[in-house]
Amino acid sequence: MPLPPRLVTFVIAALGAGVFWALALPLPFLFGPMCTCLIAALAGVQLQGVKVISTSARTVLGVAVGSAITIDLMMKLPDMAVTLAIMAAYIALIAVIGVPFFTRICGFDRVTAYFSAMPGGLQDMILFGQEAGGNVRALSLIHVTRVFVIVSIAPFILTEFYGVSLSGAVGAPVTDIPPTQLAVMVVIAIAGWKGGEWIGLFGAAILGPLILGAAATLLGVLSYRPPAEAIFVAQFVIGMGLGVSYTGITATELRRIVLSGAAFVVVLAAMAAAITQAVVVMGLADPVEAFLAFSPGGQAEMTVLALVVGADLGFVVLHHLVRMVVVIAGAPVAARYFLNEKE
Repeated sequence: MPLPPRLVTFVIAALGAGVFWALALPLPFLFGPMCTCLIAALAGVQLQGVKVISTSARTVLGVAVGSAITIDLMMKLPDMAVTLAIMAAYIALIAVIGVPFFTRICGFDRVTAYFSAMPGGLQDMILFGQEAGGNVRALSLIHVTRVFVIVSIAPFILTEFYGVSLSGAVGAPVTDIPPTQLAVMVVIAIAGWKGGEWIGLFGAAILGPLILGAAATLLGVLSYRPPAEAIFVAQFVIGMGLGVSYTGITATELRRIVLSGAAFVVVLAAMAAAITQAVVVMGLADPVEAFLAFSPGGQAEMTVLALVVGADLGFVVLHHLVRMVVVIAGAPVAARYFLNEKE
C-alpha cells in the first residue's frame, strides 16, 4: 500500500534536513527540505504540502518581526524615508524592464508578463493575474522560481561578499522563555492571523501577527522573540513548500517558464545590486541590511535570513512591506487596465 503523498513529502523533507545538518551545511532546516523536495518533484514524485501548517509557520515569523518593532525603531522611521521612497521607485523600474523582458524575450502575453515581473506575494500575483486573464500556471512557477533562486544565492552573497555568518542564534531556547510570554506569542499569532483574514488583510498570516506583535512590544506586553525551535520549524515548512511547488512540472514548463523566471532573477539581481550599492554609498544603510531589504525574495524567506545573520529585522521588513504594498496596490489598477484593453 503506497504511503500518502503528505507523509512521503514530510519524510523526504526530514531526510534533507538531516543530511544538511550532518554535513554542517548552512541553514539545514531551510535548504535541506528545499533541495530534497525539489529533486523529488523533478523526478516525478507526487508531493503534497499541508497548507494550514505552512500558513501557521508564517505566523511565527510575523511574531518575530513584531517583537523587533521597538520604540527605538519607530524613532528611526524618518531616517528611512529616503530608502523607502527608493523602494517605491525600484518597483516602478522593475515594471518598466520586466514587462518587455517577458513579452519580447520570453514570448508571454502582456498580462502574464506584468504579473510575472512584479515581485509581490505569490498568491496575490496569481489572483490578480488570473482576474486579468493571465496564465496562472506560468505565474505560479515564475514566482516560485524567483523566490527559490534568491533564497539559494543570497546566503552565498552574504557570506562571501559581506563576511557574515549564517550560524547566528535565531532565538533563545524555549526553556529560557517564561511560559507567560510563550502564551502571549500564541495568542498574538492566532489572533493576528485569523483577525487579519477576517478584515481581508493581504499576507494575513505574517502581517496580522506582525501588527499585533508590534503593538504588544511597544506596550511592553511582549519582550521576547519566538523560541529558536519555532523558527527552525518555520524554516523547515517554508523550505519544504518551495520544493513541493515544482510537483507535476513538465519538461516544456521547465524549459520555457522556469528558465524564463531564472533569467529574470539575474536581471533583478543586477538591479538590486546596483540599488544596494547606491544606498550604501550614500550612507543610508549598512551593507547587509541594504542587501536584504532590496533583495526581491519572499517576505518570509528574507525574514529568516535577517534572523540568521542578526540583521536589523525592523529595517529589512519595513522595506519589504513597502514593496508588497506598492506591488499589491498597483495590481488591481493593472488588472483593470488589461481587462479594458481586451474589451
